[in-house]
Amino acid sequence: MTIRFDDRAGESGRFLSRIHVGGGHPTDDYPYTLPVVEHLVASGGLPLPAGVTFFVGENGSGKSTLIEAIAVAAGMNAEGGSQNYRFATRRSESNLAEHLHLTWGPVKPRSRFFLRAESFYNLATASEELGPTQLAAAFGGASPHERSHGESFLDLMRSRFSPGGLYVMDEPEAALSPQACLAVLALMAQLVDSGTQLVIATHSPLLLALPGATIYEIDDEGAIEAVDYDDAMPVRLTRDFLAGPERYLRHILAPS
Repeated sequence: MTIRFDDRAGESGRFLSRIHVGGGHPTDDYPYTLPVVEHLVASGGLPLPAGVTFFVGENGSGKSTLIEAIAVAAGMNAEGGSQNYRFATRRSESNLAEHLHLTWGPVKPRSRFFLRAESFYNLATASEELGPTQLAAAFGGASPHERSHGESFLDLMRSRFSPGGLYVMDEPEAALSPQACLAVLALMAQLVDSGTQLVIATHSPLLLALPGATIYEIDDEGAIEAVDYDDAMPVRLTRDFLAGPERYLRHILAPS
């Protein structure tokens, strides 16, 4: 991992301005064989604008691998948490972070946190074990194991995400109802207005509706392209399905 500084990236809400994969990495091993990683190598990297950057793509496209590497390269724990969390239930992260170069602006974020839906239970347990002070800081004092999955997600975002921070999230909608997604959407808008940067992998058309957000779509060949909300794959597919579910069900449920 190499950390660079970009004097042009000092505007509010843009702490991390660019990512790229440096040289010296293996070329025949995972995750460097993922098309999205190969694209990052060939393209020379990807800018991260101020505010919210979403990554969308099919399962297996590599967006979660990329999100994980961004979080780890920025000093956060691979299973979730801040730089102060050091638990490791089962190490499964790739070594992409070791070769992912980050370009930072002159102002560092006041706080940083990685919310990873896949290992949230482990994060909740580690927070409990750190004691009531950590529970209050991360979850407002309530044990996440005594709340529903979605409620504890919201507790974390409301208690731990603060103005002027850098927050990385992998599929936060996994635990959220549609109504809770709208609550998170409102919270993200408030955070952006207060100078926060968020980098998020998601499948949720509700979250993607955040005004002013950048949406990067990863295609089957690994190419990363900025798309408008209406053109994003989760939005198009959801709209098509809701407009005529019978057309999809006829094919999905047809006898083989």
